[in-house]
This record gives sequence, C-alpha cells and structure tokens, in this order.
Amino acid sequence: MPVPIAVPNPPANADLKKSENGTMQDALDKKLQETSALKENGENIKNNLKNATADFLSGESKVPTKMMKMSDGKEDTMVDAAVLTKLEEGFAKLQASNSKSLLKKYLTKEVFDNLKNKKTPTFGSTLLDCIQSGLENHDSGVGIYAPDAEAYTVFADLFDPIIEDYHGGFKKTDKHPASDFGDVNSFANLDPNNEFVISTRVRCGRSMQGYPFNPCLTEAQYKEMEEKVSSTLSGLEGELKGKFYPLTGMDKAVQQQLIDDHFLFKEGDRFLQSANACRFWPSGRGIYHNDNKTFLVWCNEEDHLRIISMQKGGDLGEVYKRLVTAVNEIEKRIPFSHDDRLGFLTFCPTNLGTTIRASVHIKVPKLGANLAKLEEIAGKYNLQVRGTRGEHTEAEGGIYDISNKRRMGLTEYQAVKEMYDGIAELIKIEKSM
Repeated sequence: MPVPIAVPNPPANADLKKSENGTMQDALDKKLQETSALKENGENIKNNLKNATADFLSGESKVPTKMMKMSDGKEDTMVDAAVLTKLEEGFAKLQASNSKSLLKKYLTKEVFDNLKNKKTPTFGSTLLDCIQSGLENHDSGVGIYAPDAEAYTVFADLFDPIIEDYHGGFKKTDKHPASDFGDVNSFANLDPNNEFVISTRVRCGRSMQGYPFNPCLTEAQYKEMEEKVSSTLSGLEGELKGKFYPLTGMDKAVQQQLIDDHFLFKEGDRFLQSANACRFWPSGRGIYHNDNKTFLVWCNEEDHLRIISMQKGGDLGEVYKRLVTAVNEIEKRIPFSHDDRLGFLTFCPTNLGTTIRASVHIKVPKLGANLAKLEEIAGKYNLQVRGTRGEHTEAEGGIYDISNKRRMGLTEYQAVKEMYDGIAELIKIEKSM
C-alpha cells in the first residue's frame, strides 16, 4: 500500500466557504505537479494527494489551509529565510565537528544544497525539521528523524543512504518483505539456569494510520489518539488485560509506582526535544500495563505506540509469543501506517521495517572486560551493545543491553532469530573463558 498521507483535523473555528474550493483545488493541483519530479516512489504521495483533493471537494478534507496558501493567496512553497540561515549555520558547525553520526557521514555539501529548499507537500516539513536534532547534538549516532511520512520520499537522498548503512545494506532499490512473525513457539529459553540473562524484552513501534508523526501533531490530535489507544487497550483480555494510566493528572502514588517499575517514560530526552517531538507534554501521553507487568504499551512517547513484552530471565519464547499476540489484537482495532517498500513507518529511520527490537539485559563480566571484543562478536550477528539503560548510557554493574540492530530487509521472525543466535553465542563464549 502507498505511503499514507496523514492529515490533521482543521481548527474548530475553521469556516471554509464553498467559494474557496476553486483556489484550494488550484493549489492542490500544483502540489501534485511538484511531486511528479520526485523519484519513483513519489507516485505514492501523488496518488494520496489526489485522494486528499477529492476529500476536500466532498467536504471531508482535513488538509491544513496554512500549508496550501499564505494570507495573500500565494502558495507557500518557499523555505523561510530564517530556516535557511539556521540550516547553513548548523551544517557548517556539523562539518567542523568530530561527530560520528550517520547524518554527518551522508550529508555532503551536494546533498545539502539539493535538499535545503525542499518541503514535504502536506505538512511543509523542511530539511531542518529532519536534521535539527543531529545539528544540535553532535554526539548523536544517527541524527535524523522524519517529521512526517512524506519526508522519507522528499528527502530520500539523505534518508536512503542512512537507512542502507544502519540496516545492513537495505538499498534504495530494495523492498521490505511482508510481515511474518513465524513460528512463535520456536524460541527456547536462552539461559534456563539464570546465570547470565537478567531479563528479556521484545518491542515494536507502530504509527496510527491517518496521523502524522510527533512534530506535526496538534494537541487535539494527541488527545484524540490517546482516547483511541486507551479504549482499544481496555478491550484486551486474558494475559494482556490491564489498565491505562494517562500522564496528564497522574496521581503521585501511581507515578512513583510506575517509576519504581521502570515503566514511566518522561519528558527531557534532549535528542527528541531537539527534533520537536515533545510538544504539548504531557497531553495525549499515557502508559498501559497488564496485571502481571509483563506487557506494556507507551502512547505518544517517541512513536504513536511502543508495544513491549518483557519478563525476568531468558525465556525469549514466552516474551515473543506475548508480543505477537498483543500486536495482532491491537491491529484488529487500530490500523497501522505501512509502506510497501519501507515496511511499518515510524518517526526514526532506525525503527522502520519490522520495527522489532529484541533485547536482553545480560551480565557477561569476562567479555565485558574487553568491550571491543564484546562488540566485535556482537557485530557478527548484527547485534548492538548498549549501556544498562539503553542508548547513550553506561553499563551498570557489568550489565549490558544487547539487541538486534537490523530491522529492515528481513522478517520479524528473522530479526528476533538474529538476536537469539547472537546471545546464545555470547553465552557460549563467556562460559568458555
């Protein structure tokens, strides 16, 4: 299916008169002409914009007029001078820095000059919206986000090589395979004697069809999405049955319990804040967990949904089976954004495709004494080694967070299998040392 064009609800006080339809049609038609200059997969955007035009003329459009024309009636196709200035200054500083980010690696002067004056058709997102986090945080590993789904096409000259690099060779000509969770009963316990694996966790990200990503969401949309998620999760039964906790107005005792359980996400991540992903906090944000505290859903943190299955020990089979059951149940009620080439669409290009991240907290003191060797072995299985609390943290007590790195060009089952095989090998080597 094509890249979904997420369109926001119009302001409550909008008064679109019939006489404006002609002007709006002209503006949208010109937008369609502009998209024809994009690369092959830009046809997806073009088709969706045609649908948006038809919806508008039938009175059902939610396309924001501010993206279509300015107050003087002229189309807003130019990137603001202040934005261009910030881009030029940020680019110069990034190039002069010792940043190891993928952004710096692939944002050449040629690519920069080619993209700096472009905007996404529906939301008017610029190159600055995509890379401002990486421009402000030179210690980023990647440094780029997609403010809306169209950014993956409009700014493909930058996104594509970063995606290929991060996901182990997923080229711009490649197509992500169809979703396949495989045999959910095929994974055994990685550490039946509980010697090495502290806990096991498998999560995936999902975006709700019909909505843009964080930087383009309105406060009303955040609240609307939270209500949809809350009502959907309240219908889960059996092992998944639990309770939804909105961040807005959260009771202090509940808040402390969620912190103690290491469930509560909070505002303050500088990488996300720089990407303009924390607007209207805490509106529209919430956390759900089941009664056993082995299943968790984050609403509107980095992605619309983060669906998480976890438990103590190394029984990957139980954890994976629970996640698959939950994802299938939620998708029956909430359609997810999906693209034929890129797979499931999310805010960060590292989480496209399967969006699956299967990880363990593992204590391997002998391997950990030589971090370079640990990372070398992990790399052979496409695994990523992080600190105890994830990205940008240190290992606490010699405990590492190790997960699959590739999420594109392979199925969900294959992604989890890479983690399973790699962790089994690390445990085998640790025992032999």
